[in-house]
Amino acid sequence: MEWIAIVTILALIEFMWLGMRVGAARGKYEINAPATTGHDVFERHYRVHYNTLEQLVIFLPALWLFGRYVSADIGALIGVVFLIGRVVYAFAYVADPTKRSAGFILSFVPSLLLLLGGLGGAVMAML
Repeated sequence: MEWIAIVTILALIEFMWLGMRVGAARGKYEINAPATTGHDVFERHYRVHYNTLEQLVIFLPALWLFGRYVSADIGALIGVVFLIGRVVYAFAYVADPTKRSAGFILSFVPSLLLLLGGLGGAVMAML
């Protein structure tokens, strides 16, 4: 489960990094708190950060459940794909929101696999 813990920590560091990008964009485009609108590029950074939060709510429990009931090593590898997907999503969305699909797929599909795998593993453990 150590690899699962490492991927979890990396996901949280990535989330913090995305938050720092929001803060930098807030300063660059002079968006005073608590405003969350005002410049298109700032809003993109903000949306990437918020969307990542939405994804983490699914990803993190699914990662741990998959690691517990299926395989920690495979779960961690799937988790790394999620992390890469979030970076691809972030850069693509900030550059041009219409080009975010690859990053979204690279983070949504791993979450789905982890979630379904964790469910299947838990059900099998009951039998």
